[in-house]
Amino acid sequence: MIYWRYMRLNHEQPICVQPDSCDFITACGKPRGLNQFCHPSIGQSVLDSIGYYHEKGRWFCDLAVLMPDHTHRLLHFPPDQTMTKTVGLWKRWIARVYSIQWQSGFFDHRLRNEENIDQKGLYILQNPIRAKLVERPED
Repeated sequence: MIYWRYMRLNHEQPICVQPDSCDFITACGKPRGLNQFCHPSIGQSVLDSIGYYHEKGRWFCDLAVLMPDHTHRLLHFPPDQTMTKTVGLWKRWIARVYSIQWQSGFFDHRLRNEENIDQKGLYILQNPIRAKLVERPED
């Protein structure tokens, strides 16, 4: 019998990474497929919380989108904030206030240049269109 052991990913920035690096962050609700985010009573509040963290300097958000069962964000973390702790605190607060259930951890991808940032930004903007939730990115 094979037992799978899930390992937690290390999300901390290596010392060689520039402090202004951009990260593509995806956090998924649990279970996948359940619409937890795209409700008028919750969606705007979740987006407002992303903006609040931005205003307080916990992260700097270039772009965010809510899908029914996950979120995508382009984030920069200031040197005094760690990615794991900051995203974890945000997820715990959202879970407590809005009864959102999250998958453990999150996915992060460090974007190394403007071209990668532009590609991920386009991916984020096109995600709701591909899912047939909206017709235009501005929607």
